[in-house]
Amino acid sequence: MPKAAAVEVQAGDRTVRVSSPDRVIYEATDTTPEVTKLMVAEYFASVEDGLMRALRDRPTALERWTSGVRPGMKLATSRMDRDADAFYQKRVPKGAPDYLESVEITFPSGRTAEEICPTEIAVPVWCAHMGTLTFHPWPVRRTDVDHPDELRIDLDPQPGTSFADAVRVAGVARELLEELGLHGFAKTSGNRGIHVFVRIEPRWEFLDVRHAAIGFGRELARRDPGVTVDWWKEERGERIFVDFNQNCRDRTIASAYSLRPIPGAPVSMPLTWDELAALDDPRGLNLFTVPERLADSGDAWAGIDDTAYSIEPLLALYDELPGGEMPFPPDYPKMPGEPPRVQPSKKVEEHWEADGNRIE
Repeated sequence: MPKAAAVEVQAGDRTVRVSSPDRVIYEATDTTPEVTKLMVAEYFASVEDGLMRALRDRPTALERWTSGVRPGMKLATSRMDRDADAFYQKRVPKGAPDYLESVEITFPSGRTAEEICPTEIAVPVWCAHMGTLTFHPWPVRRTDVDHPDELRIDLDPQPGTSFADAVRVAGVARELLEELGLHGFAKTSGNRGIHVFVRIEPRWEFLDVRHAAIGFGRELARRDPGVTVDWWKEERGERIFVDFNQNCRDRTIASAYSLRPIPGAPVSMPLTWDELAALDDPRGLNLFTVPERLADSGDAWAGIDDTAYSIEPLLALYDELPGGEMPFPPDYPKMPGEPPRVQPSKKVEEHWEADGNRIE
């Protein structure tokens, strides 16, 4: 069968060339038809308002599934995953169009890179041409890449818990934020989890915002026995984990309106709090249903940029509640005050000094 010719997709004021438009990215399911590469590009163009609100002026890593999504396919999470089917693109790809802008970001290692910084909808559409399904924006703007303007609360259901449990906990999180004088905006993760974003004043460093997330998570866990901030999986139990490390430098969360590499092409969808409370199955929010919903109801996050909040109330919780510093992601350098980076069940006390350094 001859290869289909490239087609052009209208994206704002530009047309974007999409090669292999009939390549199947998502196979059909019992409830959704198959999805082609062209359909992915057209989807991103159709959700311009919400998608660009999530991405504009933010350094953004790309999650590229160039061969599509199939059962058993693997996403590379390190350089050692050489047999993976998909990968994260953290640098501007070769062949990028001249209208694509970038910004230099610094990784925890101290290395730097030029990362895509979307400024118009043609950029995400071109990324779809490159096999991108999910966008991973940093919580910063390109004018100041070292001071986040978003606090990200990742509510991650652990084995034995459900999406309904995450919805319930999200409601408790909303109440706590409101008590502290902050307003959160919720979205589905595209799978079982829920993300709550708070727009914050960009005057704190990543470490401070991470501490704010830890303080919030500890208070949430104190109020609700179905919540945990325990980093080690063996300690979490059947609870909703508040993944505070998603606020670290170079840690990102799938953007609003991103597709997820799961059958049925689900979307990480912004919702009002009332809509979230009434939602039973997030799989119904997908490439086929979201564009019409956005056109009819508008973006539930339309007001997210109206007010930026202080994180001082959350930093106060971090200082007041017991626990101190928490483990950082495994690829991070050893951080000041960090406890031993070893599973509690494998820890031998005499092998570690008070500052968390291993005694050889």
